[in-house]
Amino acid sequence: MLIDTHCHLDMLDLTPYNNDLNAAIDAAYEKGVRQLLSISVDLEKMDTILSFTKRDGVYASCGVHPLQTEGLITNDSVLRKYAQDSKVIAIGETGLDYFYETSEEAHDAQKVSFMHHLKLAGELDLPVIVHTRNAKQDTLDLIKQYGNRKTAGVLHCFTEDYDMAKAALDENYLISISGIVTFKTAEDLKETVRKLPLESLIVETDSPYLAPVPYRGKKNEPKYVSEVAQYVADLKGIRYEALLEVTAENFQRVFKRALPENQLKIQA
Repeated sequence: MLIDTHCHLDMLDLTPYNNDLNAAIDAAYEKGVRQLLSISVDLEKMDTILSFTKRDGVYASCGVHPLQTEGLITNDSVLRKYAQDSKVIAIGETGLDYFYETSEEAHDAQKVSFMHHLKLAGELDLPVIVHTRNAKQDTLDLIKQYGNRKTAGVLHCFTEDYDMAKAALDENYLISISGIVTFKTAEDLKETVRKLPLESLIVETDSPYLAPVPYRGKKNEPKYVSEVAQYVADLKGIRYEALLEVTAENFQRVFKRALPENQLKIQA
């Protein structure tokens, strides 16, 4: 089963589909995608994101992105409310981003928000979707201090080094690979993927961002996760179908609310 484990359905460019999200999801289905995880970056949009999950095979996360400086959480009450929905299968996207935010004050606010996400996820037995950029040690420190190793989570759109990936694996986290792996400039990431065990990997689009080759420079969408999966399979030297089988098992092992029988179907 092919799964786009990280997409932003509320942000997709639907112009090619006459502004019909279901048509974009149907296009993903035609490429073999059977489940989608629509990621929250802002709790103000959670009602919209949850509305997408009325369709079979579509799940949601709830959380606040570290660059949403006006919305970083200082308590978990609203987050807790949304996490009760049965189609919410993860907490996040949360984490640390020191690339775009360079001040210590911003870093401190991100850490507080990340801590609340981690603690609530552990309490509710949900995995955490972690964004990390230029914040390797602080990310790992907070995961170890406040995370729950049993429920763990995923480092999404991974671009850091093998040492960080290995440290995350030691905490029971998955590593999610996006279209960046197809870029010519991503040799270090390609080598990391070659080294990592299959049991640690899942694939994603992060659409509408980071479209894989040969679509680089265009708006990304869930159907392109097949390109990412094929590229990772080639790097690992295995059949495409084998890669899909293992990554689906990995996803369902960590994202336990994602029931295998709840799959996309073409809309009538």
